Amino acid sequence: MSPTPAFWMIPGAPTPVGPFSHAAEADGWVFLTGQMPTSPTDDAAPLPEGVVAQTRRVMDNLVLVLKGLDLGLQHVVAVRIFLTEFKRDYAAMNETYRAYFPADALPARTCIGVTALARDALVEIDFVARRPG
Repeated sequence: MSPTPAFWMIPGAPTPVGPFSHAAEADGWVFLTGQMPTSPTDDAAPLPEGVVAQTRRVMDNLVLVLKGLDLGLQHVVAVRIFLTEFKRDYAAMNETYRAYFPADALPARTCIGVTALARDALVEIDFVARRPG
């Protein structure tokens, strides 16, 4: 593994909403930029309605980025979640999020209530993964 960081733009993943890469990697640690509930095929498409649909879209977008790096959810070691309506949406987001990971392999996680997200999204999630070897 190279000590020089690599920066990745993943074909087929949603277009970033700002000036950043989909992921950066250094010494086998892979940092995935927070994903929004945007369509990977249509930047102008409206966001899905509700936190369940938005969480599903965000997680699916993160899986697209992982696959583009030849990684999977089993490589994720830490997660950060940002919610604009924390009290209202926490339980529903958790139920949707939980379906993506086996119960005996849940990554470390932080969930933060925020006042706003890009494109008026309800949820944004980022990952830290570790490349095997």
